[in-house]
Amino acid sequence: MSRIVVFGAGGRAGVRVVAEAAGRGHEVTAVVRDPGRHPELGGARVKVVAGDVTDGGSVASVAAGHDVALQVAARLDVPSEEFYTAATRALVDGLGRAGVPRLVALGIGSLLEVSPGVRLADTPGFPADARAFSLGHAAELELLEASALDWVVIAPPPVFLDAEAARTGRYRFGDGRVPEAREGDPAFSYADLAVALVDEAETAAHRRVQVAVSY
Repeated sequence: MSRIVVFGAGGRAGVRVVAEAAGRGHEVTAVVRDPGRHPELGGARVKVVAGDVTDGGSVASVAAGHDVALQVAARLDVPSEEFYTAATRALVDGLGRAGVPRLVALGIGSLLEVSPGVRLADTPGFPADARAFSLGHAAELELLEASALDWVVIAPPPVFLDAEAARTGRYRFGDGRVPEAREGDPAFSYADLAVALVDEAETAAHRRVQVAVSY
């Protein structure tokens, strides 16, 4: 089994990633800003620690001794580009210092392409506030591409994910394009997103690329 450090463990994706990884027998370090606010993260194989994903020293400290890092943190009270730029720089620095070679990051579906070279976020009529948030993830990608990390960014469909649906274990990886919706498929769930993220942490099937995930 692996030792996995999860940044943003208290969020909707993070809670499910921690549970999925611990349920498979991995040793999980759940990183949050305030552990006292997240009693739901406790349990066997899970260690909850305070950390700051935007600080390289903090990243290095909490990530030391782990095999792989998962980045699912988000901040809505900080401009997106500011947060994701700071977080990615800190992860590249801190994981490098900690000797953690692999990063699996949660991306955003609006940066997937609708046609060759055209991202969904760049299409006419795309909401300005959503585009601004998407550009934070775009800055993240640029910094990862310039780094020496072994990374992958996994982008779910560009819709609201289902936070209530139970885990099915069903998903498929695509490429850099917005996945085509198949008739009868429900909204993609956070529970199955967690399955995909932990599978990728285990197998490292994709390297230094952004890929879509969907049903």
